[in-house]
Amino acid sequence: MATEPEGSNRLLQDVLARPGNDACADCGNPEPDWASLTLGVFVCQACSLLHRSIPHISRVKPLQESWEASEVELMSSAGNRAARVKYEQKVPPFYYRPTHTDCYREGFLWKRGRDNGQFLSRKFILSEREGALKYFNKQDARDPKAVMKIETLNATFQPAKIGNPCGLQITYLKDNSTRNIFVYHSDAKETVDWFNAIRAARFHYLQVAFPGASDEELVPKLTRNFMKEGFMEKTGPKHTEGFKKRWFTMDDRRLMYFKDPLDAYARGEVFIGSKENSYTVLPGLPPTTQGYHWPHGITIVTPDRKFLFACESEAEQRDWIASFQRVINRPMRPQEYAVEAHFKHKP
Repeated sequence: MATEPEGSNRLLQDVLARPGNDACADCGNPEPDWASLTLGVFVCQACSLLHRSIPHISRVKPLQESWEASEVELMSSAGNRAARVKYEQKVPPFYYRPTHTDCYREGFLWKRGRDNGQFLSRKFILSEREGALKYFNKQDARDPKAVMKIETLNATFQPAKIGNPCGLQITYLKDNSTRNIFVYHSDAKETVDWFNAIRAARFHYLQVAFPGASDEELVPKLTRNFMKEGFMEKTGPKHTEGFKKRWFTMDDRRLMYFKDPLDAYARGEVFIGSKENSYTVLPGLPPTTQGYHWPHGITIVTPDRKFLFACESEAEQRDWIASFQRVINRPMRPQEYAVEAHFKHKP
């Protein structure tokens, strides 16, 4: 004779086989393997993560666990179709219903603190439906510490800079300025999974943004490595103050400089346009320039002003000039004119 839990689980399978219960109530993913005991719906594992973040509304349980007869009775009296009739009577027509193909990932990563430089465990949620990657300073926090739009999100492996073999640098734009966060996970696969999840979310975003584009056109836009990074000296816009050593990052047409390679915010950014728009790069510095310590100068001429830099070695000077020249030789895309128009040259 079957024990009560075994009999209850067989009855639960009968309830699961009813029309409407064979797909996740939230996203439509076939063969759901979790259920909400408070809402009476069957959901997939990915959506169960969302339900677990709102325990005051939904209490979830995996189907493979032992079920009590009272729990099965609750699910039998409700179910996905009945719940949809009850809870979705007044869903506005513009509301987006998620699908199981939407990218979603949740987990913990060690994130470097902006001020103290310590790595602390932080909860991250990547949601294609919300179009953002978010992280929370406290596990039970309602509001995220940062919301990073998938539209401008980039991820690149930075083990040497971060000092961890599984280090990842994530950048995004906020108020048209670049923001950096530095994370790692002790499990290399977990880091790679996050990297691929970001690429997947970017891919789906770009498919919508550029509906006629082929996969071959979109894949290079998913994530990008920085063109060049390293230390140079720079001076201010009047060229009368002394040169200061700064860490520079060349990210496409954005040349950013930081006091420290692991700074969250750039001290300034310079837009590097094309030669057709009066941008040029020259070896050396104007003859009247003073205050530099490193001997190998670079001058970038823009329509607004000249930017002066100095490199420690001739090899670094040559590499930086080559990187600048590649960008300057490339014609500007239409959207880059908008970036140039809104760009703020910071001293």
